[in-house]
Amino acid sequence: MAEDMTLFWGSGSPPCWRVMIALEEKNLQGYNQKLLSFDKAEHKSPEVLAINPRAQLPTFKHGNNILNESYAACLYLESQFESQGNKLIPESPAEQALMYQRMFEGLTLYQKKGDVIYYNWRVPEGERHDSAVKRNREALITELKLWEGYLEKLGQGSFLAGKTFSLADVVVFPNVAYLFRFGLSAERYPKLAEYYALLKDRPSVKASWPPHWLENPQGQDTLKDL
Repeated sequence: MAEDMTLFWGSGSPPCWRVMIALEEKNLQGYNQKLLSFDKAEHKSPEVLAINPRAQLPTFKHGNNILNESYAACLYLESQFESQGNKLIPESPAEQALMYQRMFEGLTLYQKKGDVIYYNWRVPEGERHDSAVKRNREALITELKLWEGYLEKLGQGSFLAGKTFSLADVVVFPNVAYLFRFGLSAERYPKLAEYYALLKDRPSVKASWPPHWLENPQGQDTLKDL
């Protein structure tokens, strides 16, 4: 099964990491994979463009089926391999509803995190404004407080949709790991820190941990003052 799969990915990219966690959870090791460098613009190579005209990663192919959106790939893997590996969609309608809600709220967390971390990279120096930086930081703080509240309500040791690891965790955990990689304070956000600690040693997460993070465990301090 996995021999018919190909994944082009970049180290540390949350969308790529989501798909890799899902593959691990479904016991689909042994797929064809190619690690590409964003710095060298390898994601814009003819090889990638042949199956992903947007030149984005991840680029995923299973047989003749192509899924280049990470959420779509994760949902597809659970649907096609439901009886294999760990079940990632809960049976309970209430847990399913919460899972889907948190999954798609994760896109907002991803966006607001990026607005802060990558502002200077995205905006030319002459067009940067302190007011935009402040606005982005305040928006991310508001978002982080929401997630703190979600986790507090669920209780210690819970995953995002309850007591069972689900697709919500598959897609959101890479965002949380990224936040702490960039210096988020565990003291100011203790529930997110507990959640991060709960998942960081999960086999699927460890097996797919970004290789350049392993080579350089020291992160950055961009978010230390949030």
